[in-house]
Amino acid sequence: ASRVMVASRNYADFANEATFEIKKCDLHRLEEGPSTTAVLTREEGLHYYKTMQTIRRMELKSDQLYKQKIIRGFCHLYDGQEACCVGLEVAIKPTDHVITAYRAHGFTYARGVPVRTILAELTGRKGGCVKGKGGSMHMYTKNFYGGNGIVGAQVPLGAGIALACKYFGKNEICLTLYGDGAANQGQIFETYNMAALWKLPCVFICENNRYGMGTSVERAAASTDYYKRGDFIPGLRAISVYQVDGMDVLSVREAAKFATEYCRAGKGPILMELQTYRYHGHSMSDPGISYRTREEIQEVRSKSDPITLLKDRMINNNLASIEELKEIDVAVRKEIEEAAQFATTDPEPPLEELGHHIYFNEPPFEVRGPNQWIKYKSVS
Repeated sequence: ASRVMVASRNYADFANEATFEIKKCDLHRLEEGPSTTAVLTREEGLHYYKTMQTIRRMELKSDQLYKQKIIRGFCHLYDGQEACCVGLEVAIKPTDHVITAYRAHGFTYARGVPVRTILAELTGRKGGCVKGKGGSMHMYTKNFYGGNGIVGAQVPLGAGIALACKYFGKNEICLTLYGDGAANQGQIFETYNMAALWKLPCVFICENNRYGMGTSVERAAASTDYYKRGDFIPGLRAISVYQVDGMDVLSVREAAKFATEYCRAGKGPILMELQTYRYHGHSMSDPGISYRTREEIQEVRSKSDPITLLKDRMINNNLASIEELKEIDVAVRKEIEEAAQFATTDPEPPLEELGHHIYFNEPPFEVRGPNQWIKYKSVS
């Protein structure tokens, strides 16, 4: 009891909130942009820190399980980019919609899927968020549409979701994410055109992690100003005090707040660029050091790590103590270990479930199995 009283007295000494300066965004076809100040409350800071730390540890555990050959197939990790999914999620409502590419684990967690359910999906178990049938690239939950394996294909799908929001008269928006590697595709420009014509409530977001699959943006694109690529669609590129906006959760949050309010006001689509950085290679089969140096990766880690940046801000502005954040770290590590234990012991789905969930809300029908003599029954 005395220990609890001491802790409560210590916590009472913390500031409730702090205000931070944010550099003015680069703007395209906009007269004004996001706020140049961001207020961070102690409660928000602790939530952001725990969420980003959980995603980081989850991805590092995924790396370990993959190298142990417990996770198989394609696997694209999100460590280094945590500020993007967290900053975006806290700027929208649970009823809003998100669709992204196949580097989706962070968004899946930010949208509310537990770590154990994500890791179980990665290991192909019944307790996974797609019952072990989706794997790394195909994770879904309410108002989150993946996790899409075809590069850039989620962009027209995102516009379709935004069209549904408008059609049904809901005051909802769709965040449609893609990487710099997909940004040169024709389907994306076709989608821009339709979204602008129909004034769809769609925020197009380019997560520019600088290398696509393994080619630098300078070698891949004649113009690397991705926020201007919509031409007739307004765009913004946030620049944080650290020069790498996608590594600063507050810069992402403020830019996302502005963009979502713009869409919700019925002004049509808007484009955001988040400059970020992945610590792992493009996928687990990519060592990530043939097209960039170890020194470059280490420099980003030491100067622009999103978790470290938030941690320093909170400690320097009396929003939290080092000891308190260490307690969060310990709790997160324990949660990840327990989730990994579940993901490696939960049973795999039975073979007959291969035919399940082909259609939603349809009567059962027969599905041919691995050969023509084996029949499965599809259940909605």
